[in-house]
Amino acid sequence: MKSIEEILQERILVLDGAMGTMLQRYKFQEEDFRGNRFKDWEHPLQGNNDLLSLTQPEAIAEVHRKYFAAGADIVETNTFSGTTIAMADYHMEELVYELNYESAKIAKKVADEFTAKEPHKPRFVAGSIGPTNKTASMSPDVNDPGFRAVSFYELRIAYKEQVEALLDGGSDILLVETIFDTLNAKAALFAIEEVKEERNSTVPVMVSGTITDASGRTLSGQTAEAFLISISHIPILTVGFNCALGAKQLTPHLEVISAKTGYGVSAHPNAGLPNAFGEYDETPEQTADQIKEYVEKGLINIVGGCCGTTPEHISAIADLVKEYKPRKIAIPA
Repeated sequence: MKSIEEILQERILVLDGAMGTMLQRYKFQEEDFRGNRFKDWEHPLQGNNDLLSLTQPEAIAEVHRKYFAAGADIVETNTFSGTTIAMADYHMEELVYELNYESAKIAKKVADEFTAKEPHKPRFVAGSIGPTNKTASMSPDVNDPGFRAVSFYELRIAYKEQVEALLDGGSDILLVETIFDTLNAKAALFAIEEVKEERNSTVPVMVSGTITDASGRTLSGQTAEAFLISISHIPILTVGFNCALGAKQLTPHLEVISAKTGYGVSAHPNAGLPNAFGEYDETPEQTADQIKEYVEKGLINIVGGCCGTTPEHISAIADLVKEYKPRKIAIPA
C-alpha cells in the first residue's frame, strides 16, 4: 500500500468534518454519557464527547463511517480533549490512556473496513490532539500578568500520554490542531518527537493552527507566518489552519504559508460563523464554493471541515477537489 506521503503527491486528500456537530444529532443526555460503567460517577458528565468512545462506541463508529462514505480519506479520532489537563474538568484524568486508545481503535477498525472494500483508496486515521483548555504563554488573570495556569513541562507530560495511547490504538497520523497558543503546540510536538525517538517511529505529523480574529492572528498574537516559522524546525507532513473563521476568511493566511513552506498545507474551516443560536447555516454548496478558491490557486494538499460541517459538506468538498491537482510539495534541503 502507498504511504500517505506518496498519495499526497498525487491528489488532494480529504479530511472529515465535525465530530461534535454529528454527535449533537443524537441528543445524548446525561445518562447516555454515563452508560452503565459511570452511572454512579460523582460529577456531571454531559458534554464530555471523548467519553462517548467508551459509553457509546457504536455512535462514534457510525460518525466515522458516514464521513468515509462521504469521501473522506482521513478521519480524526474522538480525542480532542483527551489529555489529563482537559479531562480534569470531569475528574477523569485516570481514564486518559483508555479514552485515546479506544477512540483510535474504533476509528482504525472503520478505516480498515473501507480500505478492504476499496484498496485503491486507502483510509487513514489521524489521532486528534487538541489545544487543552489552558494556555502556557498568557495569564488567565488580568491582575497577575505573570501567572500561568499550566507549564510547558505539564503540557509535555500530558501530551506524551495522549500520543502513546493514540499510536497504540492504531493512529496512522498525529494531528496537533486548533492551536491558539504556539507554546502549547510546541509542548505537543516535543512530546511527539520524544515518543517517536523512543519507539523508532516515523508517524507523520500534521499541525493546524487557528486564526481567531479578523487581524489574522492566533490568540497568542502570532501572524500566520510567525506561526509557521515557530513550528518549522520539526519535521511535519502538513501545516495549516482550522476552525475559527469561515473558509473565505482563511484564504489569505493559507496563501502566506503556502508560499513559504516546503511542507504540505492543510485546511479544515468551519461552515462559516455561528448564528445567534450557536448553529451553522452555511450549506455544503456554499462551503465547497469557497474552498474552490484554495484549489484553483493551488494552495492545499489536505482539506476538510471543522465546526458545523457534516458528511454532506465533506461529500461536496470531495466532489470538488477530485478535479484539481494538489499543491506541489518540495521539502527545502
